[in-house]
This record gives sequence, C-alpha cells and structure tokens, in this order.
Amino acid sequence: MINIIVVFPKPENAKSIKSLLVRNGFHVAGVCTTGLSAVSQADGLMDGIVVCGYKLADMLYSQLRELLPKGFEMLLMAQGQYLNECLGNDIICLQMPVKAVELISTVRMMTENMERSRRKRKQMPKERSREDTEVIKDAKALLMVRNNMTEEEAHRYIQKSSMDSCTDMAETAQMILSMMNPS
Repeated sequence: MINIIVVFPKPENAKSIKSLLVRNGFHVAGVCTTGLSAVSQADGLMDGIVVCGYKLADMLYSQLRELLPKGFEMLLMAQGQYLNECLGNDIICLQMPVKAVELISTVRMMTENMERSRRKRKQMPKERSREDTEVIKDAKALLMVRNNMTEEEAHRYIQKSSMDSCTDMAETAQMILSMMNPS
C-alpha cells in the first residue's frame, strides 16, 4: 500500500482531499498544513506520494520537494499560472480547480507506477558483502577438495542446500565450513 501525505495551508482543504482519497480506497498516512511537518511524516516512511498546493505556510512546493526523502513523488495542485515553472522537475501537476475524477485517476496512476517500481526492486538480486562472497568461495573450495566436485557442482550444492534449509547462501556456506572443519 502506498502512503499518501496531503499538505495544504488550509486544514479544511487538506481534510477534504484526504476524505476524497480515503473514500476511493487510498491510504492517507497524514494531513499537514506545513512543509516541515510533511517532511517529518515522510521521514518515517519508506516511500509515498505527497499531494500539495503551490504555497504552504512555511515554504513553496519546490522547497518541500528538495527536502522529501528519495522514495517520494509529488503531486502539485495549483493555479495554471504556477504550473509552467514545475515542468521538467519530475513533479506531476494538476490545474486548480481540479475535478475529483481527475485527482483520483492521477493518484491511481502514480500509486500503480510506485507499486510496479517496488516489485522491480524486490526482484533485483541483492548484492553480497565481500565477507559473504569469501565464505561462499571458501566453502566451494572445501567441497571441491574434499568431495572431488567441480566449482559449478560445489556452487549448485550450496545453492540447493540453501534453498532446502531456507537460509541464504552465505549462511549455508558458513554451516558447511563449520561442519567440515570442526577445529
């Protein structure tokens, strides 16, 4: 679920946007009237979307964008005269007054893109530390000497044992080393 933070200087505007989003199935993690409180809320979250106006009580949308953590996207809702300056800033813009259906479809598009990005990140293999790589290398070398395996066979053995025991390869390699070298 993607977290949404709604930031508008007038609390009634922020609450009505939150209400609209919640009624349409979105998770609104917070409602703020200042950029600083939005940044504070965002710091506790991994990623999300900030829906905001052009001018907040303590800063402009552009300053807020610079202060947001890396995983956050911004949806700016402003008068047409302000939207030209945000072009090319990696900010999605909606012209005020905005229709509810436009807001919902834009937020839906943004959340679907973020979900897709999350899935891609999860599918990417994690990089091993140098220590883990060394442990795996040592375990393969030991298997090759003691069990007369090729490097490929030793690797597959560690990999299969890792999957069978539901542990990562480095942990499995460490177990192999400790069992075969009980010193």
